[in-house]
Amino acid sequence: MSIPDLVQLLASRSAKRGEFTLASGRPSTLYIDARLTTMSPEGLTIIGREGLRAIQNANWSVESVGGLTLGADPVAYAIAYASATTLTPIRAFTVRKETKAHGMGRLIEGPFRRGDRVAVIEDVITTGSSAMKAAKAIQDAGGQITGVLALVDREEGGREALEKEGFAVIALTRASDIIAHMKE
Repeated sequence: MSIPDLVQLLASRSAKRGEFTLASGRPSTLYIDARLTTMSPEGLTIIGREGLRAIQNANWSVESVGGLTLGADPVAYAIAYASATTLTPIRAFTVRKETKAHGMGRLIEGPFRRGDRVAVIEDVITTGSSAMKAAKAIQDAGGQITGVLALVDREEGGREALEKEGFAVIALTRASDIIAHMKE
């Protein structure tokens, strides 16, 4: 299974037409519920392998991957799992939306370490604000951002906003690719 298979999974499982309000607050006639793909066995298999390949091809040399919960979580975990048998396994972590009010009071959960080279993970980029929020938390905790890896670029300016902030961006798929494979 490969990127074309991933596009097909996203088109058949995750993409819906209608009237929606996105997390960014923007209205849209297209909604991509990536979790319907990222949390499936087939989706995890493709995403882990292709996400790891994209990070390696970009020469990002990361120690860990993670992003804002909940969308980034299965993508990061799939990449970490796919890396387990490589010479340089990658750890996955989660960035909470707010600092935990009890226990250790953490904003970042998992085996993230200060000084890690990190690929910020995002499921769907629209404005880029979720990835930027995660990147700020990671940088504040001592992480070094190598770039942002997204499952889907909605092609609505988010990639450009992230690049303007100095982040390299890789998207495994684009909304236009998914739309082209949707059945009416």
